Amino acid sequence: MKKSSLLCLVFLFLIGTTIAQPQPINIVVIGAHPDDCDLDAGGTAMQFARMGHRVLFVSATNGDAGHYSKGGEELAKIRKAEAAEAGKRFGITYKVLDNHDGMLMPDLKLRLELIRLIREWNADVVIGPRPYDYHPDHRNTAIAIQDAAYLVIVPNIAPETPALKKNPVFLYTEDRFQKPYPFSPDITVDITPVYEQKIYAVSAHESQFFDWLPWTSGQLENVPKSPQDRLKWLAEQRKGQITEAIRKSLQKWYGIKADQVKYAEAFEICEFGRYPGEDEIRKLFPMLKKD
Repeated sequence: MKKSSLLCLVFLFLIGTTIAQPQPINIVVIGAHPDDCDLDAGGTAMQFARMGHRVLFVSATNGDAGHYSKGGEELAKIRKAEAAEAGKRFGITYKVLDNHDGMLMPDLKLRLELIRLIREWNADVVIGPRPYDYHPDHRNTAIAIQDAAYLVIVPNIAPETPALKKNPVFLYTEDRFQKPYPFSPDITVDITPVYEQKIYAVSAHESQFFDWLPWTSGQLENVPKSPQDRLKWLAEQRKGQITEAIRKSLQKWYGIKADQVKYAEAFEICEFGRYPGEDEIRKLFPMLKKD
């Protein structure tokens, strides 16, 4: 065989291999504060990242109010650095917006910020909180996401960033609030295989989980000193509960393997985005596998 013919065959083989590779799934997770995305979807995000998909965490505020002795620019720098370290541990990209903690409003500025970020990431899935929560930043983040949901495909809104060709699937993260209606787990992901790694990644937010939150709950004196003991303590604090509704959702997506699940993250479909069928959900969440 001539050298030119051989090179041609190799070239065609490489093209065919490239074409056969599945496109990466693009996921944007949005929370109000540095650490919210980590808690709500960190295990799921880690599995996406390990499969070669693209995950962006967005904190709508810089966390500059959440401490009992530090605040302002000093605290914002600490929280941003902690988020960057958490991003490395999760294997994802972490972006912290420069909006003040405790003062977030679902205004046009925030809506446009989120629209641009979702478009730039070419998002297939957008995940964020429901608008029913004790914290105004959480509620207002959720409202801003909802307001962006349809507009990400409207070319004349934020025209400097090209509109998406189709609306992403928008999902809510799990919460415990019952009014006006409780959370419904439409999609539930088994994070048992990566739970310890999730806790390690979450622990990068040291000022939050070993300082501020224990102080607010009167447990600051109970926080262990050594890194290993802190990880065990945090894992116990954040293990969550698999409710009957979540167990049923796990059975739908994992079949008989559902009984082996110890830790899970659940999501509810937001009707403001694209409403996916079961086949599309399995394509968007390739970790959902039955026996």
